Amino acid sequence: MLLALLVLVLDQASKAWVMAVFQPYEVLPVLPVFNLTLVFNEGAAFSFLSNAGGWQRWFFVGLTSLISLGLLVWLLRLKASERLTGLALALILGGALGNLVDRLRLGKVTDFLDFHWQGWHWPAFNLADSAITLGVMLMLLVSFRPQPNSP
Repeated sequence: MLLALLVLVLDQASKAWVMAVFQPYEVLPVLPVFNLTLVFNEGAAFSFLSNAGGWQRWFFVGLTSLISLGLLVWLLRLKASERLTGLALALILGGALGNLVDRLRLGKVTDFLDFHWQGWHWPAFNLADSAITLGVMLMLLVSFRPQPNSP
């Protein structure tokens, strides 16, 4: 639970800093393949449904709330031996809550990490998205590990 809270706090602090320092679409080159920028996403991953007319905000708020509740219940029911699963769920939950706060407060998600290569830009993302991605990767790793009682 503390990890989920830490992800939420770091995500919201980083977004607050970016919104205080940058104007929308302003770009600050940091490395040859990385920029900081301020963009907003009214949709989901890769701007899915971003131009849907506004109803998607409440759809994603509801969906994220249900998923977060499910993750919380799952996390609370884990056995002490399921530490990696707990770590993965905490990362996903913290990231989901970070983006949920944005949707409730702003109606859109704040993104600012912009990786690019030879004119091709990966869609901008944020720390919450990174935590979710790491959590999912860890869940996949855990799911492919041999179970102690398996043949």
